[in-house]
Amino acid sequence: MKLYSLSVLYKGATKSNLLKAAYDLSSFSFFQRSSVQEFMTFTSALIVERTSQGTRASVKEQEYLCHVYVRNDNLGAVVIADTEYPQRVCFTLLDKNPREADAMTKVQAELDETKIILHNTMESLLERGEKLDDLVAKSEHLGNQSKAFYKTARKQNSCCEIM
Repeated sequence: MKLYSLSVLYKGATKSNLLKAAYDLSSFSFFQRSSVQEFMTFTSALIVERTSQGTRASVKEQEYLCHVYVRNDNLGAVVIADTEYPQRVCFTLLDKNPREADAMTKVQAELDETKIILHNTMESLLERGEKLDDLVAKSEHLGNQSKAFYKTARKQNSCCEIM
């Protein structure tokens, strides 16, 4: 059971354009990989061009099964897998948002979001810490000024006695 390719294409009026694709060619020899990738890209584009909007289809090509889904907005996706890979899983993958389809991607997205929140919290704490340091310095300065004022006032008042 193996998934070889996942491609996202835009179905234009005359031909389809590949937007993004991911391939797992590890089961092929090094010298075959570029040819196999080219074959998968060509087959994906051809299948999307021949599939009407809002439909799903499965096409057998040699020993591979190509599962395609073209949405009503002309965005198409193709999964190329071996014949043992479950068709239901392929179409579930094509229907879902990729971030929600894979548990690890979902967890990674949540971690990234948590990192951003934590980073913002740390920045605000550091800013508050700097503000507290400024307040402490101003408080010490004000304390020193009040002591100086008290001493000056005592000297001024020592020359005059109250009768």
